[in-house]
Amino acid sequence: MEGPVCSVCVSSFGARAVTIFSGFLVAGGLMLSSFAPNIYFLFFSYGIVVGLGCGLLYTATVTITCQYFDSRRGLALGLISTGSSVGLFIYAALQRLLIEFYGLDGCLLIVGALALNILACGSLMRPLQSSDFPLPEKTALENVPDRYSIYKEKEKDPEENINMLEKSYIGEETCKSTLANGDWKSESLLHKNPTTMSRTKETETYKKKVAERTYFCKQLAKRKWQLYKNYCGETVALFKNKVFSALFIAIFLFDIGGFPPSLLMEDVARSSNVKEEEFIMPLISIIGIMTAVGKLILGILADFKWINTLYLYVATLIIMSLALCAIPFAKSYVTLALLSGILGFLTGNWSIFPYVTTKTVGIEKLAHAYGILMFFAGLGNSLGPPIVGWFYDWTQTYDIAFYFSGLCVLLGGFILLLAALPSWDTCKKQLPKPAPTTFLYKVASNSSNV
Repeated sequence: MEGPVCSVCVSSFGARAVTIFSGFLVAGGLMLSSFAPNIYFLFFSYGIVVGLGCGLLYTATVTITCQYFDSRRGLALGLISTGSSVGLFIYAALQRLLIEFYGLDGCLLIVGALALNILACGSLMRPLQSSDFPLPEKTALENVPDRYSIYKEKEKDPEENINMLEKSYIGEETCKSTLANGDWKSESLLHKNPTTMSRTKETETYKKKVAERTYFCKQLAKRKWQLYKNYCGETVALFKNKVFSALFIAIFLFDIGGFPPSLLMEDVARSSNVKEEEFIMPLISIIGIMTAVGKLILGILADFKWINTLYLYVATLIIMSLALCAIPFAKSYVTLALLSGILGFLTGNWSIFPYVTTKTVGIEKLAHAYGILMFFAGLGNSLGPPIVGWFYDWTQTYDIAFYFSGLCVLLGGFILLLAALPSWDTCKKQLPKPAPTTFLYKVASNSSNV
């Protein structure tokens, strides 16, 4: 849900700085969670601090990968996505051992110490200096022209600000002297006193510093405002792209319908009266393994020039919707395991999603666009399980829940397909105006036949 914040940070400070900062957040949040006195403290230390760090880390990693790789971008994204899946498997086994030997507090401390390796990995993310892919700099505020301002008024330089302060100061001192002595002559006598002259110099120096700092803060605020204004303008420009608008609808519906199966497949098997002894491997493990395989294979397929990555992503959505609708008809472990493998493989389309985003908006706007899309993806993840659970409470069966999930994914894929079809553009184009008809006239001769 913190996608836009992460995209702004990556765009403003670069991937390397954001990755190092996220390493401190993740490691510090995990270590801080080991000292949590209650669940409310964990909401902050683990939910907010670690969650924000992971969001920053993911956005920065995807952005720097897309910037470094061009011809093998799909393979690179597939490898880093597969690495996260492999890390989940290793962490699941490691966590069980650490809790057994050191308890939950010791486990969080050790995992937090391991997370400090993110700092070393982030230091290797050297920004590219290529002119083709300019990266945002830290001094982005300095690149904003001075003519941008909040108010449409003439800018005053520090000297004018000093003069205004001097006038107000002199007027105030004059009024005080007049009220105290009753005449204006005492004002001139004060300036002849050496002590008064030194105080006057100190006052002028102080006024100059105040004026300079006021001017600097004013310019900084105006430039900040212009950056935020540009960010909102770029966001509106992104949504004017019909493919991007369809992409955010598709990812939102995909996360509503595609996320619950990984949580509910075991319950579906029990509701289908599948016996425990028939479970050769847990269904959730099958989904996890096939997700890692799908990320790698789909990433490799995205690099083939004859494959349209956007259509490949749409195909994964449509096939997944059919698999979701087929789950209510599965009554055996073999069928559920097969559908779990298909769903896990197609869930690996997360590896090509940054690739599709890059092709849609360009590498320069990737961080901005990807942050917005991740916000809607997180929103879908938050809404999906409660909606499916509500359907189960209402009908006491998972059939309608999975029909709903399949319909959501199918609708998202269909909308994205319509937006991506070339015929959609040709329908909107006006037909060329017909060429004007040319008429040939024969000029009659003025001479008459005799």
